[in-house]
Amino acid sequence: MNFITRRKSIDTLSEGGHRLTPSLSWPHLIALGVGAIVGTGIYTLTGIGAGLAGPAVILSFALCGVICACAALCYAEMSTLMPVAGSAYTYSYAALGELVAWIIGWSLVLEYTVAAAAVAVGWSAHVSAFLVAAGITLPDVLSHGALVCRHGLPLPGAFGNGLFACAAIDLPAVAIGAIVTALLIIGTRESATVNLILVAIKLVALVLFVAIASTHFDTARFHPFAPYGFGAGIGPDGVKRGVLAAAALIFFAFYGFDAVSTAAEETKNPARDLSIGIVGSMVICTAIYIAVAAAALGAASWREISSTGAPLVHVLELLRHPVSAQLVAAAAIVALPTVILVLMYGQSRIWFVMARDGLLPERLAALHKTRGTPVAMTLFAGFWVIFLAATLPLDKIALLANAGTLAAFIAVALSLIVLRLREPARPRVFRAPLGIVVAFLCIAGCVYLFLNGLPQFTQAWFVIWNAGGLVLYFLYGVRRSRLALATAAAE
Repeated sequence: MNFITRRKSIDTLSEGGHRLTPSLSWPHLIALGVGAIVGTGIYTLTGIGAGLAGPAVILSFALCGVICACAALCYAEMSTLMPVAGSAYTYSYAALGELVAWIIGWSLVLEYTVAAAAVAVGWSAHVSAFLVAAGITLPDVLSHGALVCRHGLPLPGAFGNGLFACAAIDLPAVAIGAIVTALLIIGTRESATVNLILVAIKLVALVLFVAIASTHFDTARFHPFAPYGFGAGIGPDGVKRGVLAAAALIFFAFYGFDAVSTAAEETKNPARDLSIGIVGSMVICTAIYIAVAAAALGAASWREISSTGAPLVHVLELLRHPVSAQLVAAAAIVALPTVILVLMYGQSRIWFVMARDGLLPERLAALHKTRGTPVAMTLFAGFWVIFLAATLPLDKIALLANAGTLAAFIAVALSLIVLRLREPARPRVFRAPLGIVVAFLCIAGCVYLFLNGLPQFTQAWFVIWNAGGLVLYFLYGVRRSRLALATAAAE
């Protein structure tokens, strides 16, 4: 049973296996965080959240911001304490042991894979709408996944009861997944530089939206402010509604800063740059979310916003700013690939470190001789993102990704508490203020959202996913990990 308690030493985390090449500085890290956070959430989930909480969705954003700020402070301390790749998986390995580390790593795989696929599908929808406006219509069999059945009718080429359409594939989603995979293989710094440029473009578009919407701001649109209350009660349609219910969904819009911590090993000056990148991206994005949501809800009825998948564009169309609406729609097409890039980057690095630790076949952790990137893991990550994006519908996918994120946040906060108590004298470049208190607040908020905000089907699938992961761990990793082999050699 030593696999439960065996853990890696902080002092030897960077020893053994392949090492990633440091090439990033703090502007790249902030752009990685903002690139992942400001994307699907601001362009689509604002409207969905408004449908669940009304104008009080602003409080949902603020609540998520507070919880994520606590998590960001924990990540900042842990990443500077252990400036190696792996994020929550690595921190758990050093603080909580191998078994917990595997569960968290497997949960992160769920988070990044499902989230990247979801964003790819969302990007495909924006592209299809953009093409329709230009007079070009993609056939359904090339713009929807094989498991999508629109309006209860099978797509062309379907068979049986219409649940499957084997000829259908979401071609735009496949294309963007392949492009991002290729970019990540080319090089980390090159990918980060492209991300930096695209982030700047979408931030300009959001500033444009706030500037226009603010001129039509009317406080009367905020009454009633919380039509469904603060909690997560179930409405007559069986859907959880309220500020907490909306927070559990739009939590999907906030993660991304955790992907910054996966870049620790590729950061030139991790002692300084990691805390700036993690905390900085969270502060910037929380401010952006609240400002954009307030401007949108002040310029149009929340009921109108909740009825569309592109709320910002819809608001500008209602305000009769068609050119600005087109610019924001185009910016969304630019914005969403940056989210996919950062999520796939984080996913490939988690798998890379798990393979380097021997929990997965170590040959998968091989690096390209000149580019220094984990080509095998990047291709593997890209394949699964493309496969899911090509075949699955977007419905409910964000909530499933949220479950993995909440588990990772809890593990990071718990790791901070354990290491503060176990090794209080260890030098810490960045110390989270009121660290243990902040960590407990993070854990409490995440546990509450998981138990009371997420629907039961999400909780159930999260358990099923990790049960499958444990089977894989006991079949392979429990005996093949570097720690297992070192322990066996010592005995």
